[in-house]
Amino acid sequence: MQLLISDANVLIDMEVGGLLRQMFRLDATFAVPNILFEEELRDHHPDLPRLGLQSRELTDNTVDYAMALVITHRHSGASINDLLALALARQEGCALLSGDAKLRGIADIEKVEVHGTVWLVGQMVTGRVIVPRQAHAAYAKMREASRWLPWDEVKKQLQSFRK
Repeated sequence: MQLLISDANVLIDMEVGGLLRQMFRLDATFAVPNILFEEELRDHHPDLPRLGLQSRELTDNTVDYAMALVITHRHSGASINDLLALALARQEGCALLSGDAKLRGIADIEKVEVHGTVWLVGQMVTGRVIVPRQAHAAYAKMREASRWLPWDEVKKQLQSFRK
């Protein structure tokens, strides 16, 4: 089973799009750094662990790595919690889920595989967890809620589902 470490924004996209429960039906394990869960998700999304989200601790070495990222990329605008998610993905040797352009750029520099909401929705369609009609409806909800997605990619993806 594939492990995916997420930042908060992808989880929020899934919730806004009405795809949160479906996401956890993928053949994947989803996790976030325990600090990120406590600071950004627990109050407004306390049901995430019940749905399947894991909260994981960073090792001491990974905390050191994360702090080095904070120093190295202090002018990037990436949040500490986002950098902790990147560090956890590196620790676990798995992909990072993020729609944050700043964090995605740092992940590329750090050689950590990164995917976003569009990729995740594609995985749900490919894995037959949802049908293209549900993806279209989810994206409509995300657009209505002013979620920051690469809308040109969304359009191409939705067109590819018609083929």
